[in-house]
Amino acid sequence: MAEKALRIGIVMDPIGSITPKKDSSFAMLLEASRRDAEIHYFELEDLCLLSGTAIGFSTRLTVRDDNDDWFEFGERRQLELGELDVILMRKDPPFNMEYVYTTYILDRAKAGGAVIVNAPQALRDMNEKAYTAWFPECTPPTLITRSMQQMKAFLAEHKRIVVKPLDGMGGRSIFVIQKGDNNANVIFETLTDYGRRFAMAQVYVPEITLGDKRILLIDGVAVPYALARIPAGDDNRGNIVAGATTKGQELSAADRRICDQVGPVLRDQGVLFAGIDVIGDYLTEVNVTSPTGIRELDREFDLNIASLMFDAIERRLP
Repeated sequence: MAEKALRIGIVMDPIGSITPKKDSSFAMLLEASRRDAEIHYFELEDLCLLSGTAIGFSTRLTVRDDNDDWFEFGERRQLELGELDVILMRKDPPFNMEYVYTTYILDRAKAGGAVIVNAPQALRDMNEKAYTAWFPECTPPTLITRSMQQMKAFLAEHKRIVVKPLDGMGGRSIFVIQKGDNNANVIFETLTDYGRRFAMAQVYVPEITLGDKRILLIDGVAVPYALARIPAGDDNRGNIVAGATTKGQELSAADRRICDQVGPVLRDQGVLFAGIDVIGDYLTEVNVTSPTGIRELDREFDLNIASLMFDAIERRLP
C-alpha cells in the first residue's frame, strides 16, 4: 500500500448520468474512497494546456455505494494535473478529435509526474477494432478497408460476415450479412460512406449465441472470470445496451492463451486496465478507453477488481 493517501483525478462523463450498480468508473471511485484517496473530478471542459503545463479545474468528489444518492461535490479549484499521483481517463467514446486533444493534455500531465491510466499514447494508438490486427493469430479472418468491392469479395469468400464501423461503441451499426443478402450493397455503402471511410469486416463466429465474452486485464494479467454478454433472441449483438443479458464464467483454455499473448503487449504500452472481447476462441476487440464489466463480475464472484487495479497503480508510483 502507498505510504500516504493517493491524490487521484478522474476524467469522465457527468457522474450524475451514470448507473452506479453497472458503472466500472464508479467501482474505481468506490475503491479509491475505501483507500482514503483524495478524489478530483474532471469533465473534458475542465482541462486545458497553459504554456505547456496541463491544468485542471478540479471538483473534489465524495462517493458512496448508494444507487439513489451516490456522490457529493465539494471544493472547486485550479491545479496542475502533474501534481496528482494518478489520473484515470474514463471518458466514454466516441473516440473523436476532442478525445485525441484530451490525450495531449494528459501527456503533459504525465510529463509533470502523474501516472495516467491508460497511457495517453496507448489511448491514441489502440483503436478497439483495428488493434486486433496486432494479434492476427488470435482473430477470425478480418478485413479493414474503404473498398466496397473488397467487402463484397470478402463476403463471397466467407459466406457470412460481421461488418462494423471502426469508431462505434455499444453495438451501434453492427451488421451480420450472409451471401445473397440483397441489403449487402447498401450496408457496405453506408459503412464506408461510398468508399470514403474505413470499416471492418470479420468472419462470423457462430459461438456469439453463447455470448461475447468481456475479459478484463490488469497490468497484463487476466481476471480469472469473463462476463459473457448473450444476445437477445431477436438480435445478433452481444452488447448490454443492445439488450444482451450477462453471465459470468471461468476463462477457458483458449481465453487464457489469448490473454497470454495480448496482456504483455498491453502492459508494455502502459495499459493498466483493458477489456478484450472474445467470441468462441477468437479475439474480436481490444478496449482500452473505458472498459466495463467490473461491477457485474464483482457481484457474481465476490471479487474486488478495482482493488487489483489500484494495487497495480501503486506499484507504478515513484
